[in-house]
Amino acid sequence: MEKVDQTPLGTRPAAAFARVPTGAKVFLILVGALLPLALIALFTTLQTTRSADEEARARLNAVVQESSGVLANVLANHVAELREGLTALERDRGDAPSCTRLAGAFASLSDGGTRFAITDPRGAVLCGQRLAIAGVTVLRPGEVDAALVEKGLALRIGGQSGAIATAYYPATALAALGRPSGFVPEYGSALIKSGGGDLTLRALTEGPLSRRETMRAELGVDDLILQMSMPGAPITSPLIITTMIMVLMWIAAAAIGWFVVDRLLIRPLRRLRRIVRAYQPGEVIDPAFYGHLPAAEIRELGDTFRDISRTVQLHEADLAEGLVRQTRLTREVHHRVKNNLQVISSLINFHARGAKGPEASEAYASIQRRVDALAVVHRHHYAEMEENRGIELRPVIGELASNIRATAPPHAAGISIMLEVEPLLVTQDTAVAVAFLITEIVELAINCSASAQIRISAKAVSEGDRALLRVSSPALIDSAELQAFLENRYSRVMTGLARQLRTQLHHDPMTGAYEASIAITGRP
Repeated sequence: MEKVDQTPLGTRPAAAFARVPTGAKVFLILVGALLPLALIALFTTLQTTRSADEEARARLNAVVQESSGVLANVLANHVAELREGLTALERDRGDAPSCTRLAGAFASLSDGGTRFAITDPRGAVLCGQRLAIAGVTVLRPGEVDAALVEKGLALRIGGQSGAIATAYYPATALAALGRPSGFVPEYGSALIKSGGGDLTLRALTEGPLSRRETMRAELGVDDLILQMSMPGAPITSPLIITTMIMVLMWIAAAAIGWFVVDRLLIRPLRRLRRIVRAYQPGEVIDPAFYGHLPAAEIRELGDTFRDISRTVQLHEADLAEGLVRQTRLTREVHHRVKNNLQVISSLINFHARGAKGPEASEAYASIQRRVDALAVVHRHHYAEMEENRGIELRPVIGELASNIRATAPPHAAGISIMLEVEPLLVTQDTAVAVAFLITEIVELAINCSASAQIRISAKAVSEGDRALLRVSSPALIDSAELQAFLENRYSRVMTGLARQLRTQLHHDPMTGAYEASIAITGRP
């Protein structure tokens, strides 16, 4: 018998839509709502931009051709006049008519500051006014050089016998020459020379959002180029309409997007978050969603949470039992290690009593101090194991100092150890390295002076996870005896311990202080 779908007709489309992925839902809704606005805005913007750009380019092309033509003609004529006058004055230094004719060629521009000069190889002026132009180069015979100097253009022509013809055009004069005729909108112009350098003839004032059109034209004189710029098309009604449409698109996209995401994602996620937040170990998460509108992925996520909570409930008892067994085994291991350290310490003490000679006794005492340092750290770690906060440094250093005083050799009965240690927590590895380092430094001080006065401090620094460990004593002031002990025994061990602490051990030879920055885990 064929199976009949009993789902009510009104709910079938909703059920089908519920099976569509959330990304597809959002995409289809946004495309359907924003497609007409997007097409209208795109067409209007493209048409307006194309028309405005074509008009601006045509107007700018006409202006560039006119201005570059005027400048090119003037410069070409002046180059010809300068070359002719230079040739004549090289043949006859007293050729006054040639100089007069050359002055007449520049007379129309003299009011604007344009000047010229023809000088002989020694620099004496043969015609015109003396010009001082910095940074010029040596010219070959007949060579034309255009230099963009400060606030102007310098044209120089080399003569056959070493004479030079020079013309200087101020930027203002060039700007006046290149100004287009008739009514011209705001524009900017500049001279550019291939290979570097530019001279602004007229600056174009622009706003932060302005557009500009730029064109260039060659002037035919030593790779000089005229560059002109004009503002882009002004804001017009089509552009305003386009902008308003874009704003409406953004608003519509934001509103529709928020509505869709809120209904499909945010509200179901918030409901699921409240259920998960209220979860207690041993319970089963049972998310309840209403209807088919929430995203299929979120409903699947709720089902996954339900399955996970059931799995956790089944395995929680096994995990708790395993944790109890592991804790029991760990405590047993620590207890045995502590007992073994006590046995080792007792054996060392037993053999030390039968040692023959002070050197053997001192060697046993030195080993005893290091075993005691390790035992102190391990004992405090065993005591803090239940809370697992770390090892408190102050009682460790205090007990370590007491053990050092107790195991000091008879001739060092006058030693004094003062403590100034803040309550700090460190890891076991850090505590072991600190205990060994303090033992090495204190023993070094005792070997240098039998009545050493030693001060041990540990204080937190500005960084929250660092502290400064400092051991100071007058016996640690730099001396030949101290250097001998360091080279023969202590230096390598102390350097290795500092490396284990991932820090550097600093020694102040004037005050006799050793300092090292150590990592801390917090305060008790």
